[in-house]
Amino acid sequence: MAKLSIRDLDLKNRRVFIRVDFNVPLDEHGRVTDDTRIVETLPTIDYALQHRAHVILASHLGRPKGKPNPKMSLRPVAEHLRILLDKTKSRDCNVGFSPDCVGWEAEEMVKKLEPGQVLLLENLRFHPEEEANEEKFAKSLAQLAELYVNDAFGAAHRAHASTVGITKFVPKSAAGLLLEKELQYLGKVLANPEHPFIAILGGAKVSDKIEVIRNLMPKVDALLIGGAMAYTFMKAQGREVGKSLVEDDKLELARQLLAEAKSKGLTFLLPMDEVVADKIDPAAQATIVDASQPIPAAKMGLDIGPKTRRRYAEEIAKAKTILWNGPMGVFEVAPFAQGTIAVAQAIAKNRGATSIVGGGDSVAAVHQVGVADKITHISTGGGASLEFLEGKKLPGVEALTDK
Repeated sequence: MAKLSIRDLDLKNRRVFIRVDFNVPLDEHGRVTDDTRIVETLPTIDYALQHRAHVILASHLGRPKGKPNPKMSLRPVAEHLRILLDKTKSRDCNVGFSPDCVGWEAEEMVKKLEPGQVLLLENLRFHPEEEANEEKFAKSLAQLAELYVNDAFGAAHRAHASTVGITKFVPKSAAGLLLEKELQYLGKVLANPEHPFIAILGGAKVSDKIEVIRNLMPKVDALLIGGAMAYTFMKAQGREVGKSLVEDDKLELARQLLAEAKSKGLTFLLPMDEVVADKIDPAAQATIVDASQPIPAAKMGLDIGPKTRRRYAEEIAKAKTILWNGPMGVFEVAPFAQGTIAVAQAIAKNRGATSIVGGGDSVAAVHQVGVADKITHISTGGGASLEFLEGKKLPGVEALTDK
């Protein structure tokens, strides 16, 4: 990687500001219900602690719209982090919490930090200046530290004060171990994948994935399409798709992409059959419709059918590099989750391939099916990984110090 890594920094007795992504779900009692993002950044925090740094952590949580909201406080996350560090590192670690991320109180708490201690700052987005990348606010964050580390891949596509602005006011800015790992895996997929290389793309909208499809076309051997975005492609081919979700303003674009794939000799697979129902409801009467038939006017396609699952599994079994982003159906409703589950199982079965999974529902699926440990890399950044796969430069990465 062309940017500095935390490994390149002398951390001993230095105050290190680590931008993490602790944007985790909390229940009504303020308890963390999914700590994947916290766990993923533990190696970076532990590395800094082992090297006797004074560790200052900063993150956003939710969308508080630039003002304090007790429901989006990071205080419960500080407690959860302390438990995780105690459990995983078999030693006590004092995790303090600052009720603000800037100002005299945060500054006083930072001054009292000793080597090997952690302080988590309150939600950055309680200040509108964070998302506005306001210079004075970025300077206030920078005053807390001597070095900056970005380990928040999930926020690396945002040009905010804590991801970009702060880097102008510290001598050195580096990537954390998680950010480094994300860039390494996703970078290899784009620059030097092992073939056959297949991409499985799902989700609701073609418009969300257009640039990803375009950027991947010259690189992949096969594209497997699922989710509601498949119906825009099907309608573009002249098929009746009933009440299925379609982006009518993207039909011409879908035709262009299909023609482009054909001219390149690219395997571009659309579902061969679908699970359809009249509404998205666990109690809805689901039936299978073959792709050679129209979907009835009163029904909508909600998942890939059994024939498609088998065909996609065959393609996955042959691959040496697999990239998966987006569900195959309405994954959160049990009768329409089978396609997504089948894809997760097929990827896990191919142990000889490098597999990369990103996007909320795809990640949820590999965890739900219990195969997360059989995936080479699970990406923590939905929007960031999509922008990276589109070939865009990420502001939070570009702002780091060059090696």
